[in-house]
Amino acid sequence: MFDYLIVGAGFAGSVLAERLANGSGKKVLICDRRPHIAGNAYDYYNDEGVLIHKYGPHIFHTNSREVFDYLGRFTEWREYQHRVLACVDGMLLPIPINLDTINKLYGLNLTAFEVEDFFKKVAEPCDQVRTSEDVVVSKVGRELYEKFFRNYTRKQWGLDPSELDASVTSRVPTRTNRDDRYFTDTYQAMPKHGYTRMFEKMLDHPNIKVMLNCDYREIVDTIPFREMIYTGPVDAFFDYVYGKLPYRSLEFRHETHDTERFQSAPVVNYPNEQAYTRITEFKYLTGQEHRKTSVVYEYPQAEGDPYYPIPRKENAEIYGKYKTLADARPDVHFVGRLATYKYYNMDQIVAQALTEYGKIVGMKRREATVFKAPAVEKRRLPLTVLPAVNGNGKSLPTNLS
Repeated sequence: MFDYLIVGAGFAGSVLAERLANGSGKKVLICDRRPHIAGNAYDYYNDEGVLIHKYGPHIFHTNSREVFDYLGRFTEWREYQHRVLACVDGMLLPIPINLDTINKLYGLNLTAFEVEDFFKKVAEPCDQVRTSEDVVVSKVGRELYEKFFRNYTRKQWGLDPSELDASVTSRVPTRTNRDDRYFTDTYQAMPKHGYTRMFEKMLDHPNIKVMLNCDYREIVDTIPFREMIYTGPVDAFFDYVYGKLPYRSLEFRHETHDTERFQSAPVVNYPNEQAYTRITEFKYLTGQEHRKTSVVYEYPQAEGDPYYPIPRKENAEIYGKYKTLADARPDVHFVGRLATYKYYNMDQIVAQALTEYGKIVGMKRREATVFKAPAVEKRRLPLTVLPAVNGNGKSLPTNLS
């Protein structure tokens, strides 16, 4: 008998598995339909020996010391501050827009004070900011909106910014200084040995069993458990009774090149005519030294694995109906981006999972122990992986009790 069946071995599921097993002595079975742990953060060494992120770049950043220290139990950190360039008018320009962006784009030599006046002159204030278009145009005006944001957003979301909630672009800053960092969080770092290694250590506990290539529906009536933690799409859990919640998906094209560097920044955005939205070069992110380099092109699409909940009012209303159903299931805990239909960053998912753990064990989150990061990662720990039930009626291992 397991205390918990956890559906999904990404951040939400793995954090809760670790906390319940290590913090409360619970017996946990965690399953995932994919052939690997770590969810969309999964990374691996390709055939050329380059460490890549299978599902596009995952850059860790947070203002939460608690989250940073918690994950630090399972990895050493390598300091990393992310930078992005945008290909506009044949130039590679810093994004978010800053002082250098304006000076290079228009051939000017403005100071920080002068560029502040520049933004004020081109901005088109609106009485009420409702859409993503309103957010950007009210800050930087129509021309910069068209050059940097409109087509990129169309490609990414399949909708014009005027059709999207303001939240999509509200967290994109505009700077009057030369700060070209993409994020300004207090803690910005990458797992020194990769995300997958971090997840392996997180799940290495005698009370945690892992099943991969496994749809939870195949085992839910076969393996006894007391409660479920579900991190998959909430609409799928309830058999789409209110219809499918819309998501954006991505197609990835990975390439390896016989050169040490492919581009002049970790990520280059292509906001205009190209079908892809950005190119990421992984060696910037990982710090790996290798004579070759690997990149990935991202092509947003409507069909495929769900990645991004689409923030529109009508979608929120559909989710509200599913949430009512979820709230009526005290035996199931819905956690994570897909289960709560919210666009969370990685650190936000970890924080949500830690909060949920606090609720489960009946204590306030602020009373939870905050752990310090280890000084040295000593070894790669083994991971218990069990085969799933398959369609041929193959029996489960006997050690699942």
